[in-house]
Amino acid sequence: MSGSPSAWDLVTVPARQGLEAVDILRRGSCEGVGPVLHDDGRGTLGFVVPPGTAAGWDMPGSVCTETDGRGLSLVAPEPPVEGADWLLPPGEAEVVTDPGVLRAALGEAARLIRAADSCF
Repeated sequence: MSGSPSAWDLVTVPARQGLEAVDILRRGSCEGVGPVLHDDGRGTLGFVVPPGTAAGWDMPGSVCTETDGRGLSLVAPEPPVEGADWLLPPGEAEVVTDPGVLRAALGEAARLIRAADSCF
């Protein structure tokens, strides 16, 4: 991925909500979704977002972590987090996911999950 950012933040959500959000983002008419990490051991997905997102992130059920570069690279084929694998690797995705678009997709995903769970 040329021009890969050296600093980025990571929004982490439960895997079920994250997978729904990926589907919403990929079928929507929005910009696209950036690289996404899957940590099966923790049951989470991590969305790569622009640096500075963590400072204003306030979505319940998710955490946004500032990486500030910390030597982590999105260019390498290996995931930057031990124990995780790429769901959408760099090079197959946009550089980063727009935080506003991600927030909307995560909200829609949460509503879909609540609706599905209330049917049982």
